[in-house]
Amino acid sequence: MMKYLLIVITSLWVATSCSPKMSEEDKIVALLKQEIVQDLTENILAKWAKHSPDPAGGFYGYLNNTWTPREGAPKGGILNARLVWTYSAAYRVLKDEQYKVLADRAQRYFIDHFIDKDYGGSYYTVTAAGEPLDTNKQSYQNAFAIYGLSEHYRATGNHESLDAAIGVYCKMVEHAWDPVHGGFIESFTRKWEMIEIPYPKQMNNNLHCLEALTNLYRVWKDEGLKQHLKEEIHVMAYKVLNQKTWHQQLFHTMDWQSQREIDSYGHDIEFSWLLHEAAEVLGDEAILHEIERMALNIATVQLEEGMHESGAMFSDKEDGHIRPNFSWWEQNEAVVGFLNAWTLSGDRKFLDAAVRTWEWIKTYMIDYENGEWYQGVNADLTPRRNAVKADQWRCPYHNSRMGFEVMTRFP
Repeated sequence: MMKYLLIVITSLWVATSCSPKMSEEDKIVALLKQEIVQDLTENILAKWAKHSPDPAGGFYGYLNNTWTPREGAPKGGILNARLVWTYSAAYRVLKDEQYKVLADRAQRYFIDHFIDKDYGGSYYTVTAAGEPLDTNKQSYQNAFAIYGLSEHYRATGNHESLDAAIGVYCKMVEHAWDPVHGGFIESFTRKWEMIEIPYPKQMNNNLHCLEALTNLYRVWKDEGLKQHLKEEIHVMAYKVLNQKTWHQQLFHTMDWQSQREIDSYGHDIEFSWLLHEAAEVLGDEAILHEIERMALNIATVQLEEGMHESGAMFSDKEDGHIRPNFSWWEQNEAVVGFLNAWTLSGDRKFLDAAVRTWEWIKTYMIDYENGEWYQGVNADLTPRRNAVKADQWRCPYHNSRMGFEVMTRFP
């Protein structure tokens, strides 16, 4: 396992003395980028490239903490869509042919096995052999189908991927979009009949629908898509976000009445930069100006309320009680969200917060024995060694995306 440089701000002048014209903040960013990119290329992507492909086809649906697969484990649509995205983004940013091979493998398997040829959209799970298993249509999972396939087109120019992404988007608009109250409904049968659940409108679902529409609009400048992206920005900013607390409200009725009071710090800091990204891609200056203000307010509150003294971001707070567990994905989003807030504001506190969280990741979250990261860390800062490396929800999407964001934001 590689050795990581320790970011010690007081020593940066010595460490980067060959660049005397760089500001202190530029030197901090340069060293932060160096370490994160090293982890991305030598640890995260290297381990997934080695262990995730299934010789029987596609990618394993389950890998334990030592990368051992579980025989017969189903393959999840969320995991596989995120693998399409991860390997495609890796090829786009790093220009390494090995990632194009993996991206093409992921794209081919997803289109062949997860896309429903009869009713459109994508399945929630397939068997280990690639046969449909859970055929219900979750908007969350279909959003990631759009996200991954549009990224594959963005990276490779493969029009089959763009056509597939557009096909899923059209089914989502036809069946899951609410033309009365706005936003996307969560759960449907295979034939797109709505499934009654307690909270048909959910923050996490609509957050990633926003992400998917943003990425699709990058590569397909359709006017209808542009309008849906604009409306989803409005939904997230004015129906999901509570602008008194600067937290998102997680669970909603059809007409956006909030049902439970939970502050999800990781989702909120992720939202701060995904909302800003969506407004940038939309290209409406008035909307962008207002969203920048919101993004800074959201990031400020998460910094003040959501950070453990060690530098990690807490999971969430419900009924006034913080859950003192730390998942891998929340820390990634904290680094990107605080860097985004720093570039918007120039306020050093955000840069320092990003550095502190990265230092925490290096100390507690990276798995120096088995590679990649632990899924989570307990309240006493010990790793969850029995947790998985891969399943429907555990994937390289969050931590690799942090690396790609740092590389592209600070070229």
